[in-house]
Amino acid sequence: MKWLLGALILLLIGFLLRRVLRMGSPRTQPHSWLAPLPAELHTIYHPVVQEVETHMAILGISLNDAFEEREAQRHDQAWHMMRISTYEWDRVAELMGSLLDILTRHLADAVTLVPPHSVSSHWFKTRVMIDYVRMHELMDQLVFNSKLRFQLQLRLLRRATATLTGEYRRAFRNAERIQDPSEEVWTQFDHFFHDFDLVAKETLLAFRALLLCLNPSRLQDVAADAQEAIKRGVRSASGLPK
Repeated sequence: MKWLLGALILLLIGFLLRRVLRMGSPRTQPHSWLAPLPAELHTIYHPVVQEVETHMAILGISLNDAFEEREAQRHDQAWHMMRISTYEWDRVAELMGSLLDILTRHLADAVTLVPPHSVSSHWFKTRVMIDYVRMHELMDQLVFNSKLRFQLQLRLLRRATATLTGEYRRAFRNAERIQDPSEEVWTQFDHFFHDFDLVAKETLLAFRALLLCLNPSRLQDVAADAQEAIKRGVRSASGLPK
């Protein structure tokens, strides 16, 4: 109980200090994380968004088809579609990992305050993500420096991507082995996709936020890194099952 009381006291102190110092106030932020992107930033951002959203759409369609085949009692076809969705999931996870690497590498190039954007545990459906994001929310209240908060967010997104990918693959392997048609297992697949989609959107928002804060002289390097990440994904996608 003492550690819990200590954690609550730290949380209260962090909250009060944030209010006193007005940390996270819009007037301290030179950019809004949803501000329109200038043309030179849009040319970097849009291809990445298009790539991630395209593969997330394919993933969603594959999962939806798998659910429909299951409901129609065509279980072989349902599991075939689940295997396709697993390849697409890995493709998106690889893209997100590359994008988070780019963000981490270029965070030092930010010349203005990186606008904080909190992730709420209430947005998620899987227990593993709810518990992890709750822990992140506590730590977020104790960090005041904008770059450190952004770094903490990147760590959250990286851990979330790896955790959801591992949990989804484990659930898929276990269910496929026994051809489990139960509602509980398939609802779990749906919840994994919901949370993974959220993490993908938050990763794209983080990319957008950092672009607005970067030193203009570093944008060419970021653009080259982003294009390389997309090209790598195109090459790895050739292994998709038919």
